[in-house]
Amino acid sequence: MNIASPREAIRIGQIEIRYLLEGADTNGALALFEATVPPNVRVPAPHRHVTYDETIWEIAGTCTFAVEGREFALAPGQALFIPRGAAHQFVNGGAETVRFLAAVTPGVLRSDFFREIGALVNAGAPPDPKAIGAIMARHGLQPV
Repeated sequence: MNIASPREAIRIGQIEIRYLLEGADTNGALALFEATVPPNVRVPAPHRHVTYDETIWEIAGTCTFAVEGREFALAPGQALFIPRGAAHQFVNGGAETVRFLAAVTPGVLRSDFFREIGALVNAGAPPDPKAIGAIMARHGLQPV
């Protein structure tokens, strides 16, 4: 057993991702990260996870998730399960910053994914959609 401390913040535009557990910490069973999303910022495009499920647990603020065409406004303490293959995206349309935990099972989504996407998004120029698609594909995601 290991106790993991939060790792460094990974910035993707104004969104911040902080891994609490990587798959390597859990023998591949789980990856766990916290996302901080300010109001009305650019968020990831709709996508699917090919090789893993994702469970969201809202900590602060209200974040709206669209999953397969249905909308779910998560308030603090609420959770949402997103099965692999389900098209989804999220938005913070409220006035306060949102924070949620995301559990990825199995723990195959590494922090490297967010670092690579962040490097493209934070470079200053509009990111190349083909480059983003290639990174997504390497990490088990598909744009919708």
